[in-house]
Amino acid sequence: MSNRYGLITVLIVLILIVAGCSNASNNAGNGEKDASPGQTAGTSTKEGNLDSKASYEDVKVKIGVQGKGGLFGKAQEQKWFEEAFGEVGAKVEWVEFQSGPPMVEAMASNHLDFAGMGNMPPISAQAAGIDFKIISQVLDGKNNVAIIVPTDSLIQTIADLKGKKVAVTKGSNAYNFLYQVLVKAGLAKSDIQEIQLQPDETQPSFESGKVDAWAVWDPYITLNTLSGKGRVLADGETEGVLSPSFQLVRSDFANEYPELVTLYLKIFEQARQWEATNQEEAFQRYADERNIPIELVQGMQSRAAMINIPVSDDIIASQQNTADFQFELGTIRKRINVADVFDNQYIEEALK
Repeated sequence: MSNRYGLITVLIVLILIVAGCSNASNNAGNGEKDASPGQTAGTSTKEGNLDSKASYEDVKVKIGVQGKGGLFGKAQEQKWFEEAFGEVGAKVEWVEFQSGPPMVEAMASNHLDFAGMGNMPPISAQAAGIDFKIISQVLDGKNNVAIIVPTDSLIQTIADLKGKKVAVTKGSNAYNFLYQVLVKAGLAKSDIQEIQLQPDETQPSFESGKVDAWAVWDPYITLNTLSGKGRVLADGETEGVLSPSFQLVRSDFANEYPELVTLYLKIFEQARQWEATNQEEAFQRYADERNIPIELVQGMQSRAAMINIPVSDDIIASQQNTADFQFELGTIRKRINVADVFDNQYIEEALK
């Protein structure tokens, strides 16, 4: 594999929904399967309100992931979701994406049931009339999105971006972050040269100097800063602009199979807890599977540690501010009430 495509794969694999998800290695390298998260926690997937196996025998649960590896990579390898859903007769299908916007498009066409992503794609999706529910928060949003510049760049402040080429993925949480930060610095959208690219396209352009700055999420931030290729110009913590990430479910799926939504979140939480208690093993697996230094993995985790919690009123209010800002910017064409898509009942049940 070439250096370029090796780097691209690493970046895509280690991202979160999702991004910052993580996983763990096989038992002592002997190929044995780890106990499923449900078994580890001493729970049964048949508890609660799940109906008999026959009730779900024709159901295929389509789960979206951003690249290979990470927590979902481990889950796929160990078949944790397959086993849990299989106990009630349902089947699991994994679908790969590069970022959040294509995921919500897949939901709109009934080709995807679950997905993890940043805060901006759900706003665009709601404004476009796509029917979904936000069912948990998975990143706090303080350090997982940033504007980075080459290490030797003369750009020192946001104001220095005026007239510069800034790469960003339109519709992503980084897109929202970029323009909120520009407005805070007194710059207009027209003050920069926006270069719309997906992350795998941006990395070589960033390294070759074809773009002056890059608004992006982790692990791209960590990979470029720890490798000495870039430095952080601004992130959510320095600018006071949060970029939380969420888990989404297609509304029709949730309405028809509410118990399966709770089951999905329960298995995800148990897997997340397994990773949290086996960090050394999990982080080493990350490093080994993509041939990168473990320091990179640790850096990514420090910026984007996974959570799985009900969405607070404060975060919903922050999301409403983001939606209002995007309407004023012209990114979305109508005002929306973001509270309409938040539904904590599933995560509250899963965490009992």
